[in-house]
Amino acid sequence: MKLTRKLVLAKAKASDLESVKKLNCWGCNLTDISIFSQMPSIEVLTLSVNNISSLSPLAGCLYLSELYLRRNAIPTLSELCHLRPLPRLRVLWLAENPCCGTDPTRYRLTVLRCLPRLQKFDNQVVTEDELALALVQGDEVSTPTGSFQNPLSSNGLPDADTENDPLNYNMEETNKIREELGMKPLSRDKFSSLSSPSTLEKPTMRKTHVLDAVLLLLRDLDEEELQVVHTATQNRLQTFTLDSGDNQSLSAQKNADIQH
Repeated sequence: MKLTRKLVLAKAKASDLESVKKLNCWGCNLTDISIFSQMPSIEVLTLSVNNISSLSPLAGCLYLSELYLRRNAIPTLSELCHLRPLPRLRVLWLAENPCCGTDPTRYRLTVLRCLPRLQKFDNQVVTEDELALALVQGDEVSTPTGSFQNPLSSNGLPDADTENDPLNYNMEETNKIREELGMKPLSRDKFSSLSSPSTLEKPTMRKTHVLDAVLLLLRDLDEEELQVVHTATQNRLQTFTLDSGDNQSLSAQKNADIQH
């Protein structure tokens, strides 16, 4: 069954699609939800107990914060790539879909790696420890077959660089980035088992991975968060400038002392 404009307006008791903020279509036997490409303002959406297999129509719903998809026909976790562009998505319920597989732990960590902004998933609060584990134990989710292929792979790096994805290395790098950006550090009790000593032993490689990780994080930030990064970056650059100036002054003073 196709979700139509008439049905949406009747359920939401609205006069136009643009004004619909919340919609409950639980158990409506839906298979086609293409109407949501015309509903960018939707914020809370209940689509549980239907027969939906594609999430592509939701890719433009940038205000969507809660999405309920329990007991549908989502075939693979690749469909989650359509939800990556949604900066406000914090609640997702995906249980009882074919994509969930038979390993609940791997399934949960893979979803959280793909959508690290989630605060509640499958009716359970997402913890910082889970996010840390997801970065190294969750599978990388690829773009669904037949979807538009970006020149960059789904993790934001060229395909040839996928094996060097900084998310595969260690949590210490992630924590350093979070601290630099003024964000709360992840729990450090996981570092002994999750970090990669070989990476830490190579300063040049480590810096490269930090830079790559920063660029990956920037891709997921909204305008307000990018402004925070901009301010932090300016402050950091000013520190380098001051340090450089102090070093030059000390060098000049040292030379003057030697000459005298």
